[in-house]
Amino acid sequence: MDAPASTAASTPFSTLIRTASHEQHTEAENSTFMSDMLGGRLGVDAYRRYTEQLWFVYRALESTAESLADDPVAGPFLRPELARTAELERDLTHLGGPDWRSGLTPLPATAQYAARIEECAREWPAGYVAHHYTRYLGDLSGGQIIRGTAEKTWGFARKGDGVRFYVFEAIGNPAAFKREYRELLDALPVDDLEKQRVVDECKRAFALNTAVFQDLGREFPLSA
Repeated sequence: MDAPASTAASTPFSTLIRTASHEQHTEAENSTFMSDMLGGRLGVDAYRRYTEQLWFVYRALESTAESLADDPVAGPFLRPELARTAELERDLTHLGGPDWRSGLTPLPATAQYAARIEECAREWPAGYVAHHYTRYLGDLSGGQIIRGTAEKTWGFARKGDGVRFYVFEAIGNPAAFKREYRELLDALPVDDLEKQRVVDECKRAFALNTAVFQDLGREFPLSA
């Protein structure tokens, strides 16, 4: 249920967007594929396939960033220290060798997810912010659990090749960075109606992410 208008008006937007999307966030985190992977029940090939899907998503986020650099809504969020594409490519080289791009295609849900990010970047900068928020703040938080599990399960060096996607070397204080990011969200220069649309897009982003996990789950089912 959405918060009453009076409550919403007095609640910081960063709190509103987090609480409103909590259900979708939980659903994504608790997907069968992610539970199996974090539980150590899947092989490194599943982790590699997941990392490949991330590459398509972050390429969509980051290849469009330059066109939004001067945008008053999305521009302030575009921090170079967040960039993940190069780190993903380093991980994928480690996981798949120098020819990791050969024959690589996105899963159907991944293609849909990346296309939506690109559409928002072209046509709706505030919607792009919703996708930026769901990805990067998630990486700085829950992503660290995935890194730790991957290091233990598949023997990657701590913060080394294979898990560099989760290592933000240019962010010395993640807690302070996340606080500053939330302050940017609170100051988002749009009206309340547009903020509700951003919340809805945030929910959509989590749903798109969940669909990727479902596709991965079909590709890597646990035998009964």
